[in-house]
Amino acid sequence: MRISRSRSVLLAGAVAVTLSATALPAAFAAPSSTAVISEVYGGGGNSGATLTRDFVELANSGSAAYDLSGFSVQYLPGAPSAGSLWQVSALTGSVAPGGRYLVAQAAGTGGTVALPAPDATGTVAMSAASGSIALVSGTTPLTCKTAADCAADTRIVDLVGYGSAVVREGSGPATGASATASVARAASLADTDDNATDLSAAPPTPVNAAGETSGGGTDPGDPGNPTEPGTVRVHDIQGTTRVSPLDGKAVTGVPGIVTAVRTTGSKGFWIQDTAPDADPRTGEGVFVYTGSTAPAVAVGDSVLVSGTVDEYYPAATTQSITEITAPRTTVLSSGNALPAPVVLDAAAVPAAYVPSAGGASIDALPLEPSVYALDLYESLEGTRVQIADTRVTGATTAYDEIWVTVEPKQNPTRRGGTLYSSYTDQNTGRIKVMSLDTTRPFPVGNVGDVLSGTTTGVIDYASFGGYNLQATELGTLKDNGLRREVTRRQKGGELAVATYNVENLDALDEQAKFDTLAEGVAVNLSSPDIVSLEEIQDDNGAVSDGTVGSEATLKRFTDAIVAAGGPRYAWRYVAPQDGQDGGEPGGNIRNVFLFNPHRVSFVDRAGGDATTAVAAVPTRKGVTLSVSPGRIAPASAAWDDSRKPLVGEFRFHGKPVFVIGNHFTSKGGDQPLHGRYQEPSRSSETKRVQQAAEVNTFVKSLLAADKSARVVTLGDLNDFAFSPTMSALTAGKALKPLITTLPANEQYSYVYEGNSQTLDHILTSPGIRRFDYDVVHINAEFADQASDHDPQIVRIKVDGRR
Repeated sequence: MRISRSRSVLLAGAVAVTLSATALPAAFAAPSSTAVISEVYGGGGNSGATLTRDFVELANSGSAAYDLSGFSVQYLPGAPSAGSLWQVSALTGSVAPGGRYLVAQAAGTGGTVALPAPDATGTVAMSAASGSIALVSGTTPLTCKTAADCAADTRIVDLVGYGSAVVREGSGPATGASATASVARAASLADTDDNATDLSAAPPTPVNAAGETSGGGTDPGDPGNPTEPGTVRVHDIQGTTRVSPLDGKAVTGVPGIVTAVRTTGSKGFWIQDTAPDADPRTGEGVFVYTGSTAPAVAVGDSVLVSGTVDEYYPAATTQSITEITAPRTTVLSSGNALPAPVVLDAAAVPAAYVPSAGGASIDALPLEPSVYALDLYESLEGTRVQIADTRVTGATTAYDEIWVTVEPKQNPTRRGGTLYSSYTDQNTGRIKVMSLDTTRPFPVGNVGDVLSGTTTGVIDYASFGGYNLQATELGTLKDNGLRREVTRRQKGGELAVATYNVENLDALDEQAKFDTLAEGVAVNLSSPDIVSLEEIQDDNGAVSDGTVGSEATLKRFTDAIVAAGGPRYAWRYVAPQDGQDGGEPGGNIRNVFLFNPHRVSFVDRAGGDATTAVAAVPTRKGVTLSVSPGRIAPASAAWDDSRKPLVGEFRFHGKPVFVIGNHFTSKGGDQPLHGRYQEPSRSSETKRVQQAAEVNTFVKSLLAADKSARVVTLGDLNDFAFSPTMSALTAGKALKPLITTLPANEQYSYVYEGNSQTLDHILTSPGIRRFDYDVVHINAEFADQASDHDPQIVRIKVDGRR
């Protein structure tokens, strides 16, 4: 089982270690006279290598057997990043005094000589040049990333860093490791706790517990190239759950027809058995992963595949992909007919989305493909499928992928999308389509277009979007003429207030981005009186040099609005403290108010800054702000590493209007809808509920001073109308969410993974009784977009004038 491997740089691996029969030393602070890692080789299966697999060898120089029950060997890349994880290979049995113990790791595609029979087998793909290996008392992954931190972990029995490894013992790592050389201890197994001294480069010499060496015999994980099918079929590999019953085991001569080949990214090919069993749960297709090597097979080849079954997890919270890794492939014949594709349509896809495990993993649950859509897609993993005349629900992305639905009547929006309306009502017919044909341009489609005719390919899984169709034959895109909306202009007595997330706009962006966003304000929004902007960055964007001002950014933007036919807007904002508001590192993201001074005035009250909290000030004539512009409770933990709400006091026809611009913390870190944990955890929600409560408290303070106060709260709240965030924001009926006043099929402003949903909102206080609200669709449904959010606008009757 592997999680999030970097597939473009995988190298096969195995490790050799010397063990002690005595009590564990205090980390590796003192040299061991019994337990050491004796040899490490990460070049197995690489170009130029002789051995087909990497290995780690352990040795015991003590006088008693060393029990390995509950132990592991663990691998960390030589230069670990923040996302690097220690990869664990569990051990069993023991090492005899004076003996060796061989741990085989992942195989590569090169080499001709097998390891001797390993005493334990892992799936870790080690680097030939640099890495760290630890012998650990326990199987819980280590967390240390430096030599000092690892030295303090008493679970580590011994550790070897080689190449340029950061984590090592002593003055430096062992040097000289390569595709043809291991690093190994001298015959004395001396350990001075200095890897550079204790280990040196030499040709790899793996020895197992039986004393066998690599003499060219057959590795159980390397069966060569059989010409007759083995006993294992694809449906035996796929099994009746999401995890293969053969995970981590070697298979020999698995028969199938090559149905698709992938030559970019994670290279490999899919095979499908032409003699399926009668169980709808057990899939008949599987991906054969060839690593960085392009597959040497063609569609229609009849093959026998030998290798190791593996469950690859693209990320810790996703479902897995069942694969055959380190393959040996025999082509028996070519030009064979392919298995007929399974038709995916409204009749085939169940109404329920996924089973529940009470928040736990669904990996072990028996599949029910006739009951749950995700179970159906899992049962078809690696299998040929076909869709026809499917409506586009998510526009073509920069990564050449498009979302369609095979359930045309499922929650349709007015403009052709598929509405996401609750946590319990998932859209089961959504599926992402990609193409394996690199010779043809991918079609560019918008929401509501149709991928007409038939599209055929194999079902795959990815961390972004989940199950997808890797197309070998792509239908034709039919343009249904989706057009960008233009809202009406406000009347004389209407105050028009809009919100627009302009997606990390800064002064270094291309002029085309400024021009397109400006047209959205001047033309599509018909020049609102007030525009609350989210994601305005400082003037040099993602450059971390202490710059926090946005004057150049806003000057370019307002100039572009004038050029697009709009008014000359003024602006107000409160510059954040450097690096304290989240967003893109160095960008100093913030909320900003633009306003048309010919239509509305801004009430400036000095004193507002990054750390000063705005307060409601009761007066005989109502309520005012202590500072304007100001920020809501900037010292509250709710806003740690997040954008603080911007509050401003405006006057329209002499009447005060309070506007609160928001950009709540993102949904990053939440588990995916299609993931292995069901129901998925929404960990980011906690912070947004806290933020919503802070805004609600401030709005209530305004209303306590003047129950008729006109308050508009708006922005990118990063949450849904049905979420706990919205409940916290509207508590006590302080605010009314306007999205719910629209017809159900129009309640969206954002499209994600083929779901039309609402993250942006405008809410109003009870003092605003007459309004006209509109979501203006100009971005989210289109492949060509200036932002991934659609703006919204509300036109408010502040007085009786028209």
